[in-house]
Amino acid sequence: MTTAQAPFAAQSTAQPPLRIDFVSDIACPWCAVGAHALLGALQEVWGQAWPQHVQWHLQPFELNPDMGSEGADTRQYLKNKYGMDDAQLNGNIARIAERGAAEGFAFVPGGRPRVTNTFAAHRVLHWAATVDTAKALALKLQLLQACHGDGVNPADPDVLAQRASAAGLDGERARAIALSDEFTAEVRHAQAQWQGAGISSVPSVVFDQRHLVQGGQPRATFAAALRQLRPAGVGAGVGMEVGA
Repeated sequence: MTTAQAPFAAQSTAQPPLRIDFVSDIACPWCAVGAHALLGALQEVWGQAWPQHVQWHLQPFELNPDMGSEGADTRQYLKNKYGMDDAQLNGNIARIAERGAAEGFAFVPGGRPRVTNTFAAHRVLHWAATVDTAKALALKLQLLQACHGDGVNPADPDVLAQRASAAGLDGERARAIALSDEFTAEVRHAQAQWQGAGISSVPSVVFDQRHLVQGGQPRATFAAALRQLRPAGVGAGVGMEVGA
């Protein structure tokens, strides 16, 4: 765990609820692993009461910001981007699937078929955080499942409507946002903040605006970080916040 230069003011030296900034892209398979590992660690350390101990902020990041709306074949795109052959790519897919299984997440066999632009999904997530914080986190998990578990485009307006409804949100409002440019400025601002803070890969998890854990780490790594940062626990009854 390292110290990060997060774009926010420092917190008090008291033991407030733990702030977690989860910087990620829905298109990132390691973000699915990291999200489920972190949630498992929170459950392990604080049980069902963990939302009372945490202020969780979902932060946007795009791995493929220049990707067109039509997307690209995943295998060919990844081989071109990272200079891998089929054997190397198959090995990477198998390793990610194994790590996902360890955290209770089942990847679609062989990996998702297409890489897509996720900006519309980030805009919908930003909206969701203004409506209901817990439902925004539920939508994030729904979209990770859509992309990596079900192999569908998480930024498709119909998919966003369906998954927003499944998370208890207004599906038609989500569809309307996806088809518009609403919340573009807000999401771009958040992306610029985190890039300016030095975040260039995801998932990046920043605890208390200072301590950085990067990559799809196992549950034990996150649990150790939680216990180190809050050895005596934290104050309860504050609820959970999701968003910028």
